[in-house]
Amino acid sequence: MAKILRIKLKSAGVRRLLKSKEMQAICTEHAEEIAARCGEGYAVDSMQKETRAIATVYPQTAEARRDNYRNNTIEKALR
Repeated sequence: MAKILRIKLKSAGVRRLLKSKEMQAICTEHAEEIAARCGEGYAVDSMQKETRAIATVYPQTAEARRDNYRNNTIEKALR
C-alpha cells in the first residue's frame, strides 16, 4: 500500500518564492504571451509588490483601449 506524502510549507519560504526574480520572470513571460495574443498596442508592465511579483497587460494606445473596451480583448486573450 502506498504511503501518504505530507508536505509542510514554511510561510517565510513561500513569501521569498513569490517575490523572487524567477517568479517575476515567469509572470512577465506569461504576460508577454497574452499581450502578443491581443495584438498591437498592448504592453506589459512587471513589478514587485509588497507580497509578490506581478505582471500587467494593458492597452498602451488609444486604438487598443477602444478595442479592449469594445471587445474585452485582454480578457479573451486569457482564455
